[in-house]
Amino acid sequence: MSIDTIQAYYSARAREYDRVYLKPERQTDLRNIEHWLPSVFKGHYLLEVACGTGYWTQFLAPVVQALLAIDASPETLAIANERVQISHVQFVIGDAYHPPVREDDFSAAFAGFWLSHVPRERLGFFLHQLHASLKQGARVVLLDNRYVEASSTPISEPDASGNTYQVRRLEDGSTHRILKNFFTEQELRGAVSASASQVRFHAWQHFWALEYVLA
Repeated sequence: MSIDTIQAYYSARAREYDRVYLKPERQTDLRNIEHWLPSVFKGHYLLEVACGTGYWTQFLAPVVQALLAIDASPETLAIANERVQISHVQFVIGDAYHPPVREDDFSAAFAGFWLSHVPRERLGFFLHQLHASLKQGARVVLLDNRYVEASSTPISEPDASGNTYQVRRLEDGSTHRILKNFFTEQELRGAVSASASQVRFHAWQHFWALEYVLA
């Protein structure tokens, strides 16, 4: 599945995207993450990858020195711009696989609910590109879903590479086959083992986060 497919889906879903954060069973987890996440990035120059509608940006913006948030969808970025209007925050159209590189600039990076859309065969490439855009010693958090029966959209099929897919229906009646991988803690630790230190895995009922320092 190409990044263009994901972009087209999220562009179509933009106005209804934030409803995922209203699921009653996820509220306790969300409040805990909203409290914890800003503490990781306080005072940093932050790169946010695949920022979507800016839901997480709104919690990060008040504590960072500066924040550049990228996303491939103009529709979701328009919502993000409405939500977060702070002078040191900039939203730009960008490719998650080719994030901007600014020498001596980004001391931290955050990607929320993006890694699950990365094919297993491209995971190493994505992380390499992300790390190349950061200073040594940068703090990184990757946040995403755990698969929970009756809360997560059911898996429709796997492919030969072990990627899994969901079929999602939007309110306009359209259906979309979307790549959605659920990486294990072991897989995540292994993916960053050669380039990270101080690796911590956080687990909530519905979400996980991988926190580490770029070595």
